[in-house]
Amino acid sequence: MKDPATAATERKPGPLAGIKVIEMGTLIAGPYGARLLAEFGADVIKIEPPNKGDPIRNWRVLHNGTSLWWYVQSRNKKCITLDCGAPEGQAVLKALLAEADVLLENFRPGTLDKWGLTREALAEINPGLIVSRVSGFGQTGPYSKRPGFGAIGESMGGIRHLTGYPGMAPTRVGISLGDSVAALYAVIGILMALYHRDVHQGGGQEIDVALYEAVFSLMESMVPEYDQKKVVRERTGSVLPGIAPSNVYPTRDGKYAVIGANGDAIVQRLLKVMGREDMFDDERFANNAARVKHMQFIDDMISNWTRQYDLDAVLDKLNEANVPAGAIYSIEDIFRDAQYQARDMILDVEHPEFGKLKVPGIVPKLSKTPGSVEWLGPKLGEHNLDVLRGIGLTEEQIAQMAEKGVI
Repeated sequence: MKDPATAATERKPGPLAGIKVIEMGTLIAGPYGARLLAEFGADVIKIEPPNKGDPIRNWRVLHNGTSLWWYVQSRNKKCITLDCGAPEGQAVLKALLAEADVLLENFRPGTLDKWGLTREALAEINPGLIVSRVSGFGQTGPYSKRPGFGAIGESMGGIRHLTGYPGMAPTRVGISLGDSVAALYAVIGILMALYHRDVHQGGGQEIDVALYEAVFSLMESMVPEYDQKKVVRERTGSVLPGIAPSNVYPTRDGKYAVIGANGDAIVQRLLKVMGREDMFDDERFANNAARVKHMQFIDDMISNWTRQYDLDAVLDKLNEANVPAGAIYSIEDIFRDAQYQARDMILDVEHPEFGKLKVPGIVPKLSKTPGSVEWLGPKLGEHNLDVLRGIGLTEEQIAQMAEKGVI
C-alpha cells in the first residue's frame, strides 16, 4: 500500500475533488458522513484528541488493538491529533478552517463555543464555510443540551416503537441506524449548501441535523394517519402493515424466504407458481384492501407452499415467475453472493498489516466520477506532519507542539 500522505496527492479525482473538509467528531454520525465525502474525492482531515483518538478505534471486533470498523470508517481521511482546548491547538484549527469548505461536527451543542468557535467566529474566519452539525436533538429546543446517541434518536424518532412483535418489548435494529441516517442527511445538506454557495454565490451557512428528526423522517404516513384517523401504528413483527402479502415464509430446510407480492398482477403470478389458479377470481385476492382483510389466510396459504421446498428451490420458482423474493442474508451469505461480487460491493484494499483487507464497496455508483477507496483508516496522528506543514508550520514549531502534548 502506498504511503497515505503520498496516496493523497495521487488519488483519482472524484466529483468532490478540491473540496476541503474538517471532521471534528467521534464514533458514527459525523465520521460516517465525512467518510462518504472522502470516498468521492473530498480532502478530509479528521481531528482527534492526542493519545486517545476517536473511541471507535476500540469498538467492536479488534485486531492487534485496533477496531476493524476503524479501517472502514476512516478510509481516505488524513488523521491528525490536536488539543483543541490549547491556544496552539486553536490556532492550528483556525488556520485549517480558514482554508476549508466544510466543517462537519457531531458534538453536543455548545462544545465548539467553548473552544472559541462560535457562529460569529467561524463566519469571521471563513465567510464561505459550510458548517454541518449533527447532534441528538438539534441546536435549538428544550432538549438541545441533552446527550443523544443513535439509540435515543431511534426511540424518540418512532422506529423503536414499531420494531419487534406484538405484546413483546421493542427491539432495535442490529446496526446504528439513527446515526447512519443522520449522516446521510448531513451529507445531503452539505452538497446542497455547497451548490448554493458556489452556483448562487450564497456564502456559507449552517446545517442542523438532529438524530431523532432523521429517524422521524422515515416514518412514512404516520403523521397524517394519526392526525386524521388517530391511528397509532404498532409492532407487527415481520408483517408490513396495510400491505399484503409481504412477509417471511418458512422453507423445508429451516430457512425463510422474503416474499413481497404486494401488487395485483404480482399476486396472480404468485398464485400461478403455487398452482393455485383456482384462486384467480377469489375476491380475497382482488386488491390490496381485500388482501389485507384476509392477511392471515393468505400468509398461511403461502407458508404451506414454501414449506414443501428448500429455500433455493422456492427462490428459483419465484424469480422465474417474476415474483419479488429473496433470502435473508448473513455476512457469510453476502461474501458468497454473485450479485455483490459483480457490483464490487466487497473490495480488497491493500494494507501494510493485512496485505489485503476486505471492506464494503462504494454507494452510490456514478458513471463518470465514481467513488474509490485509496487507503484505509490511518494510525493515530499519521498525517500530523503533512497537514501541519501544509499550513506553514516549521519543523521546530511542530516539535514544540508535540513536546507540549498539543498534537
